Amino acid sequence: MQPPPLAERALRLAEELGFGNSCTPETGRLLQVLAGMGARRRVGEIGTGVGYGAAWILSALEPSAGFVTVELDAGRAEAAAGLFAGDPNVRVLAGDWHEVMPTEAPFDLLFYDGGGKQRPDLDGEQVVALLGPRATVVMDDLTPGRRGHDVVREFWLGHPALAGVELQVSARESVIVAVRTL
Repeated sequence: MQPPPLAERALRLAEELGFGNSCTPETGRLLQVLAGMGARRRVGEIGTGVGYGAAWILSALEPSAGFVTVELDAGRAEAAAGLFAGDPNVRVLAGDWHEVMPTEAPFDLLFYDGGGKQRPDLDGEQVVALLGPRATVVMDDLTPGRRGHDVVREFWLGHPALAGVELQVSARESVIVAVRTL
């Protein structure tokens, strides 16, 4: 699977900076598909890293759509901002998403890739509140076939305001995709 040119540049940037926590190419392809579906006007990402996931999203997003991404690490945020400097519809924010994303919401599509996604008891409702009606949220880095008590799956697949599904994108990774129905 050949990544879009912008994603290739983001991958090189990640290598240069020694950043190894970017989403996988399989998740990137799913993000690209979801970004290209429907009329996405406002798209967000929590956990920019250096922009690899954002690059996949932007490769299919309507050029007029607004895109905002937030990164806690100021150095990585600055590097990602440089990567997207030529696109006036992209804003890279440095800071805690809890503080900056509520003023940017509601989102039509949100990639929830930052810290805290493993603790929906602390952050889950705040993320749901960022979604507009019929908006889509995506979370990666799940182990396929995990059995037993799992707070992440229980929250996102059982939330009364969401219709969600777990998709296996590779032999080693699953992703949750959910749509806000209420």
